[in-house]
Order: sequence, then structure tokens, then C-alpha cells
Amino acid sequence: MKRSIGVLWAAPEVNPINFKARSIPVLNPINQYGRVFFFSWWGFMIAFWSWYAFPPLLTITIKNDLALSQTDISNSNIVALVATLLVRLVAGSLCDRFGPRWTFAGCLLAGAIPTALAGTVYSIRGLLALRFFVGILGGSFVPCQVWTTGFFDKNVVGTANALTAGWGNAGGGITYFVMPAIFDSLVSQQNLSPHQAWRVAFVVPFILISLTAVLLLLLCPDTPTGKWSDRHIAPQGSLSGHHVDAQIVDIPGSITEPHKPDANSKSLNGSEEKFKVGDVADAEAQLSEKELIETAQGEVIQKPTLKEGMHVFFSPQTLALAGCYFCSFGAELALNSILAQYYLKNFPGLGQTGTGSWAAMFGLLNVVFRPLGGVASDVIYRRTRSVWGKKIWIHSLAVVTGGFLLAIGLLDSHDQSTMFGLVAGMAFFLEAGNGANFSLVPHVHPYANGIVSGVTGAAGNFGGVIFAIIFRFSGTHYGRAFWIIGVMTIAINVALSWIRPIPKGQIGGR
Repeated sequence: MKRSIGVLWAAPEVNPINFKARSIPVLNPINQYGRVFFFSWWGFMIAFWSWYAFPPLLTITIKNDLALSQTDISNSNIVALVATLLVRLVAGSLCDRFGPRWTFAGCLLAGAIPTALAGTVYSIRGLLALRFFVGILGGSFVPCQVWTTGFFDKNVVGTANALTAGWGNAGGGITYFVMPAIFDSLVSQQNLSPHQAWRVAFVVPFILISLTAVLLLLLCPDTPTGKWSDRHIAPQGSLSGHHVDAQIVDIPGSITEPHKPDANSKSLNGSEEKFKVGDVADAEAQLSEKELIETAQGEVIQKPTLKEGMHVFFSPQTLALAGCYFCSFGAELALNSILAQYYLKNFPGLGQTGTGSWAAMFGLLNVVFRPLGGVASDVIYRRTRSVWGKKIWIHSLAVVTGGFLLAIGLLDSHDQSTMFGLVAGMAFFLEAGNGANFSLVPHVHPYANGIVSGVTGAAGNFGGVIFAIIFRFSGTHYGRAFWIIGVMTIAINVALSWIRPIPKGQIGGR
């Protein structure tokens, strides 16, 4: 027990081939692994906060100030997701080419500028344009996950990804507390009018985003061994130290095909000499020559050509992950935008601040529920020794989520206890599903993790757009939109459940 608690601050044991940590030093920002972990979740949390800073104030304050209709608000919610969809698609390839650290900082700084310009909005057209460019911040999710994947080994990568994404997603709940609080303070303490106060409020996230981006660049490395451009050198040296002759990059042919060693290389099917990795006790640490090569060759991210990128993009495994995330994260994004409005319709006595506080709970539950999905996924993987366990876990969570969405929509309850209880139950399975999904992502085409992460993340945003459109055309009939999304979630996941979790014959990621 003492050792299990100690890993939270102790320097982690490291895989000597890919130099990824085999534990997560959550409370040790001095250690490079702990520092990268901190900036991954903190950077995404600040980005998510600013990305969703409008909905808490749109319900009453901004709506009245700009004379917006319900259709205008719905359209702005959709536009906010479109830019993120586009950025996430591009961010995956940028991560593979330039590294996740620079891509992460670029997304933050590019999104900080329109955030600072929120005060210049005076019409619906201005609001639509601004929310589109603020949506760049949502693209920071992809480098957040790719960066974490590059620093944590497969025995804990599901937990690491779920924690950074879950704590980051909590920004969608924090914003419902923070933005109304900043607004109320500016009105009551600084005597600003509502017209002025909501505009000034956006200066706060701008400052935090900019500061985070600069510190991220100054204090953190690209990879566990240094520069992104040199990421293959250390694994190559480790193989040489174990007397194994194999290439890590610049493999002739396609990165999507297994490497065939030349006549001077040691046979992968010959000697199965075992190499002990440090003092790590689990069986995974006893690696054969073949496993050593697969670990180094399969898990070092490479720069794919367009043809190779398309192969990864359209593989059934990538599309299956994308379909699952389309449902889970897509629903979360759409609900983040309308939940306060739904509560205000069914419980008008709560007002803007009250409904905002209850809507915030949905996002804040990510702090616990999304990590639980990843932790459970890692436990299942360690016990079953199969990625099928992770896949079954994802689809199981999704089907139960669909059931909760159906219940919320069909009941359309006006009883606060019933409504908030159902939403909390739905949040557990939906957010755990998000964490479980990105626990499986690092196993699929690991040499092109940026592309897989980008496509999967973009699919989540595409789901958010589609579901936001459903809410838009449902008007104030929110319950109807809920049960439609529930039916779609169940149907899509059942249809995708037959696809094997990783491609047959894939190198690495097992």
C-alpha cells in the first residue's frame, strides 16, 4: 500500500527501450514526467474553460445584450464546434511531424487571441465569427493526448490519458462556476454595467492561456529523451546496448508494413533470449528480442506520407474508435452547450447562476468519472492481457449511456432530484466511456498516434456538431433531442462492436 501511494510523487520506473514511465508521478512536477503530466491536463483545462466560456453567460446576459434568439444561440454553439473539428484533424498530423509540445502551444496561443477580442462583439455575426476562432482551443485535446502517450508506457497510458483528458474536460464545468462569478464580481464590486462586465470577464482566460502556453514551452521537453527530431536515437541506442540490430526509422517501404531485417540482422524468430528491464516485477517487463524490436520500432512515432496517413485514417480500427468517440464526446460537447438552458426551462426558479451551477456539475464530474474509465480499462487489460477487454469495456459503457439518455429524454422530468440524478448517472457512463476510448487509442497504429488521436478527437467534435444540430432543430423540446441521441449511441456502438481492436499483424501496441 505504501509503495502504491508513493508512486504519486516518486520518480517513476522507466521502460529502458522507449523511455516511457511505468507509473504516473501526479504530485511531482519537478520530475519531467510529472511536469509533462501537469501541463497536459492544466493546459487542456484552461483551453476547455475558455472554449466554453460563452454558454454560461449566453443564457441571459449576452442574449439580452445582443438581442439574440434561441436559434442564434444554437447556431453559435454549432459554429464553436466546427473550428475544433477542423483543427483536430490537422493537429494529429502536426503532432506526428513537429511534436505535440509545439502543436499544443500553438493551439493555445492561436485561441488566446480571439478570446481577448470577445469585448469587440456587438452583433450575432460578430459572435459567430469569434466563437469559430475561439474553437481553435478545443483542438488542444489532440496534442494533450499525444504528448501524454509519448511519456507513459502501455501499462499506465490509459490511466494517464484519462486523467489528463478528464481533468482537462472539467474546464467545461469550471467555466459554469467561474464565468458567472467573474461577471457578478465585476458588476457588484467594480460597478460595471452588464454590457461591460461580460466583455471584461474574458480577459481572465486570455491571461491564463497565454501564460500556460509560454511556461509549457519553457519548462517541458518534447519527448522523454529530448528534442522531437531526435526521438528515435535513444531507442536505437538501447537496442544496440542489448545487442539487437534493428532500424527504428527510415524503414524502406511503408511504415504500415512490418520491417523485414536484412541478412546481417538477428532473426526475430530465432533466439528468444530474455532481457530483464530494471526491477519492474510484472511479466510484461521480461522482453524477448522480438518484443524489444517491436516496442522500439512500433511505438516510435514516424512522419507518415499522405498515402500512409490515409491508410491509417480509413482503417476499420481507427474508424471504430472514431465512431465510439463520436457518440460519447459528441454528446458531452452538445450537452455542455444546452444543459443550463434545459434546466432553466424545467426549473425557472433557479435563475442564470443556479442553473449554471447545476450544469457545471456535469462537466466537473469528469475529474473522477473519465479517469475511472481509463483506470478500469488498464486493469482489464492487465488481467486479460488482451486489447479486446478494453474494446468490450468501451461498448458496454456506451450502451448503458444510451439507456440513460433515453430515460432523460422520455421522462423530461420537472423534479430536480430525478433530473439531476439521471444526469449524474448518465455522466458516469458517458465520461468513463471517453476515458476508456483514449485508453485504447495508443494501441492502434502506435507509430502514427497523432493521426489516430486526431481523427478520433475530430470525430468527437463532429458528433458534437451533429448533436448540436439535433438540439437546434428541436427548439426547446430538449427531451426529444436526448432520446434521439440515446438511440444513435446504442445503434452505432452495436454496429461497431464486431471490428477487431487492432489490425491483424500490427507491430507494437499489443
